[in-house]
Amino acid sequence: MSQRRVAAVGALLRDARGRVLLVLRGNEPDRGTWSLPGGRVEAGEEPADAVVREMLEETGLHVEVRRRLAQVERPHPEGGVYVIDDFEVVQAGGSLLAGDDAAAVRWFTADEVDVEPMTPGLVEHLRTWGVLSRD
Repeated sequence: MSQRRVAAVGALLRDARGRVLLVLRGNEPDRGTWSLPGGRVEAGEEPADAVVREMLEETGLHVEVRRRLAQVERPHPEGGVYVIDDFEVVQAGGSLLAGDDAAAVRWFTADEVDVEPMTPGLVEHLRTWGVLSRD
């Protein structure tokens, strides 16, 4: 039997100071942890379009996709896996405001990601990608 695979996206947005924008998950999986903004890819939707939509829904920000960073897999709570395409994005407008299933949204420094509850594997991925800079 083949494993259920659910297409999803995540957005990496950094500010001029090198901080990373994260959302506090308001729903499962991983409710109550900080994560990259993102979500499921809708039927017929391209992943790059999905990440732009999800950023607007979760953060109030309009973004442009710069590049695809990586693809990661996370367990799906009902069995199978989320196949997540993570994209680096740049802000193109909007106002920062938690929306959709995000309980909160804020900027994080490299030191702050070590003390707040993060989704499993997130900090390791951010460090592997070289996006957490310490001032």
